Amino acid sequence: MSDAFSWVNMRFLLDGLWVTIQVSIVSIVFSMILGGIAGTVRYSNVPVLSKVVGIIVDIIRNLPLLLIIFFTYFALPQIGIKLNIFWAAVAALTIFESAMLSEIFRAGLNAVPIGQTEAGMSSGLTYVQTLIIIVLPQAIKSMLPAILSQLISLIKDTSLAVIISLPELTHNAKIIYGQNTNYVIPMFIAMTAMYFVVCYLLSLVSNLLETSKYNY
Repeated sequence: MSDAFSWVNMRFLLDGLWVTIQVSIVSIVFSMILGGIAGTVRYSNVPVLSKVVGIIVDIIRNLPLLLIIFFTYFALPQIGIKLNIFWAAVAALTIFESAMLSEIFRAGLNAVPIGQTEAGMSSGLTYVQTLIIIVLPQAIKSMLPAILSQLISLIKDTSLAVIISLPELTHNAKIIYGQNTNYVIPMFIAMTAMYFVVCYLLSLVSNLLETSKYNY
């Protein structure tokens, strides 16, 4: 069983972990942008647009991520949008996480007292300027722990991309124990340790931000 933890196998797992981290980082960046826009639109109650965005967000939040992964990899090529495995996984995770993050952004913005907006606009700022200069900086501070928690979930969700053979951590572990069934338990132990280390470090950062928010 000790052969399961050979450098070759561990290197292969680490390569998979690196793909997991890459997909997670790219997805969270795009998700932050789209989720931020969607959350701000819903917070601002833009006529018609806010309702449309709200319906789209609610639909996505109630769909299984696996279905969205199938859609980006198998359905999009049918309408002429062909993505490789990496970008299909990123697209699926971005769509799903954007919907989740939009609610975090909306909640964070709603947590800022309305008096802050009124004070900004009464001082001569436009609504958009008030939102960017006064409201968002206050909202982001309260949103960071929730955003990090969502990132932790995103990292774990990348394992679902094994269904389209994305060479992430779970996929690479599956290849290793597929060649030798005696390696099943060691590979699960190794995967558990790697996921735990990454997610636990992020949870520590999240707890630190949560503590600093209440101590501020």
